[in-house]
Amino acid sequence: MSSQPFELPEFYVPYPARLNPHVEEAREHSARWAAEMGMLEGSGVWTRADLDAHDYALLCAYTHPDASGPDLSLVTDWYVWVFFFDDHFLEIFKRTQDRPGGKAYLDRLPLFMPMDDAAAVPEPTNPVEAGLADLWARTVPAMSLDWRRRFALSTANLLNESLWELSNINAGRVPNPVEYIEMRRKVGGAPWSAGLVEYAARAEVPEVIAHSRPLRVLRDAFSDGVHLRNDLFSYEREVGDEGEMSNGVLVLETFLGCSTQQAAEAVNDLLTSRLQQFEHTALTELPPLLAEKGVDGEGAASVARYVKGLQDWQSGGHEWHMRSSRYMNKRANRSFGTAPGALAVPGVAGVATTPRAEAARVRRFTHVPHQRVGPSLLPEFDIPFTLRLSPHLEGARVRLATWARRFGILDAPPWDEDKLADYDLPLCAAGLHPDATPDQLDLASAWLAWGTYGDDLYPVQYGRARDLAGAKLCTARLAALMPVEDLAATPAPVTPLERSLADLWTRTATPMDVGARRRFREAIVVMTESWLWELENQTEGRIPEPVDYMEMRRLTFGSDLTMALCRLGHGKRVPEAVYDAGPMRSLENAAADYACLLNDVFSYQKEIEYEGEIHNGVLVVQDFFDCDYPAGLRIIDDLMRSRMSQFQHVAAHEFPVMYDDFALDAEAREILDGYVRELRSWLVGILNWHRHCRRYRETDLRRHAFGPWAPPSRPTGLGTAAARIRLPAA
Repeated sequence: MSSQPFELPEFYVPYPARLNPHVEEAREHSARWAAEMGMLEGSGVWTRADLDAHDYALLCAYTHPDASGPDLSLVTDWYVWVFFFDDHFLEIFKRTQDRPGGKAYLDRLPLFMPMDDAAAVPEPTNPVEAGLADLWARTVPAMSLDWRRRFALSTANLLNESLWELSNINAGRVPNPVEYIEMRRKVGGAPWSAGLVEYAARAEVPEVIAHSRPLRVLRDAFSDGVHLRNDLFSYEREVGDEGEMSNGVLVLETFLGCSTQQAAEAVNDLLTSRLQQFEHTALTELPPLLAEKGVDGEGAASVARYVKGLQDWQSGGHEWHMRSSRYMNKRANRSFGTAPGALAVPGVAGVATTPRAEAARVRRFTHVPHQRVGPSLLPEFDIPFTLRLSPHLEGARVRLATWARRFGILDAPPWDEDKLADYDLPLCAAGLHPDATPDQLDLASAWLAWGTYGDDLYPVQYGRARDLAGAKLCTARLAALMPVEDLAATPAPVTPLERSLADLWTRTATPMDVGARRRFREAIVVMTESWLWELENQTEGRIPEPVDYMEMRRLTFGSDLTMALCRLGHGKRVPEAVYDAGPMRSLENAAADYACLLNDVFSYQKEIEYEGEIHNGVLVVQDFFDCDYPAGLRIIDDLMRSRMSQFQHVAAHEFPVMYDDFALDAEAREILDGYVRELRSWLVGILNWHRHCRRYRETDLRRHAFGPWAPPSRPTGLGTAAARIRLPAA
């Protein structure tokens, strides 16, 4: 290309890059090691000159500035191995389109990562196997069994995504932003890099918190920052020279219909928001998590080193991109970096930020609640599926009301008889499960009512009082009411929320085996815990950023719960691993995102004007892109359409490949084809319910308004943000 496609934006680089003094030692060691493993001359992939030009030791020296000499050498070997694997797989399987051979190749690699030190491994047959066997044996003695499991899983995920690329399913198709972020985390390898940070920094995360939301958010925000930064620097090479379609700048350029420069700025804004999300999580969520889980001083210090290690990786990765000849960096602003080869003073963070980054940060915390927005604007929804309703709907309505009265759900706010009738959850269940028996429809209706009631109750009972401790205690009691092995081993339920859950759990879990109960329980637990995340944001007055919002919205909406109800009849006829496969998660996430955003569109006036809510997708993109309501709605509408397209694409093209990969029999294939049909009913049933229930229209909102909330107008100006005016009785 004759000129740069865009000017690099000003980057948010809050921590100085530093160079590890053992870089030359790592260079020499990695060259010897690669030769011993057979990766250089004679491999048909690399020569010594190739390895020297790549200089992975410099990358690792920037991203692990405090590692010891031996540790830096080992980490560098890991990077040499993973990059060699990528090129080796390309030469042997991608260029020849040998998918069966590629799958067999990948299926052997986990055998070289045993959990038991004494376990035998197969004889390596190529440099990738030889390198993995050597690295695993040298690394795992210093790490716990939990770390081994986590790192082996992230390694397997990274390798297995090569099979997805080999299938070439998405050829010629630019992914949408949500789909792209999810896919990039896997193929980009940053979660794998985060595992090596634990080793290099001697900062293993304690098992008791390793799988918690704050640690997951840290890993995901770190990963997104690494990948989005790479997309900005590599756009010219990937898109202009190689014709690559998986680049964040191109994704937003296509999705937003804007110029390349504007798309680059938007990607940088998203990069900045992910780094700020990292900081927010580290500063506000980690300390209470450590206290809550009883992590001792040594464990807390290890977590602090881990956070610092991830920060060092971000800064070092930026410096690497600024210097590498692989990337577009000739006119980059170098004012935020250190001089070549300079070592910053450890622990001293020279904060470098930009006016644009700080404006976005301020905007995220200064939303004024209860603004008048008027009736919700609705786009033309593009659900191409046919609605079918259960013939047992009328009976379910009567029986749900009886059930709700029995457990006291209608005795106090936020619900009463009128609201239960107007919300008409059996109508939703009848569309989601058109072929259900009367008992099955009653159970589905009650679960929908319970989840909606709980979602309404938490803000009223705990949000207004800022009672996060009470909300956490309530959430813990709900989890205790869902035993997996002994269904009678529960505390006595006290509140309407507890009594109704205890009834539903017993009715649902009794016919299940232990494994199915555990999975179903997890779907409910993650939903109730996500309500705490909403309360915490509400307390801080913080609008979430788009990626974090979309991931948490699937949980707050109860997508896992309602999809689990669809899967109840599958039994053990479908291998459990299928439900964790990439195409299955992609299908379910696309459906969940569409349904969540559909709900946000319908509930915009209810949440923004009447409830002072900040967890709404339209508001989230308004805040992020600094645009008005109609513009935010257009972005959400585009995203919904892309998610619907993704849903149909996966069902038509990726599911058949998944069936072959798992060698599923005819019965399992028919069950999963039926599951796709159920999710189609799930989507059109949710749309039908939103259109016909009496929960979201302005006339219904006025009638349902309770307490001191939701005025059609209110005072404005300094000091009036907390003012509330009661609505007159309807």
